[in-house]
Amino acid sequence: MPAPQSADPSLIEAARAVRDNAHAPYSGFKVGAALRSVEGRLHLGCNVENVAYPEGTCAEAGAIAAMIAAGDKRIVEVAVIADSPAPVPPCGGCRQKLAEFAGGEVVVTLATTGGATLVTTVADLLPGAFDAGFMTHAEKSAP
Repeated sequence: MPAPQSADPSLIEAARAVRDNAHAPYSGFKVGAALRSVEGRLHLGCNVENVAYPEGTCAEAGAIAAMIAAGDKRIVEVAVIADSPAPVPPCGGCRQKLAEFAGGEVVVTLATTGGATLVTTVADLLPGAFDAGFMTHAEKSAP
């Protein structure tokens, strides 16, 4: 399988710009995320910390929430950026959230503010992802 191609540079720049809006007074670690939906629209998110840690929101989760609020449902490309020595992967929860709205082949470009990048896919970030297919035998109960 060929290596995934890096995200559109404008997606990385959008993630870089929204990162400046992060609310990270406790960790000082600002993260920005940008995703493009099937419809071609750009959705952005940044981390928002809360003094009642861990009640904050990750950048990726914020971008997904913005996408859903805008009426889009599927992701075709993702970029995440942070000021770190190496590209930072999404946390486990955000990997699962990405897998909910993106196919395994969707490219995820992880970047640093210094220009380093790592290009991967949703499937490589979350091998063996839990999905609705595992729930086919679940009992359904009416509310």
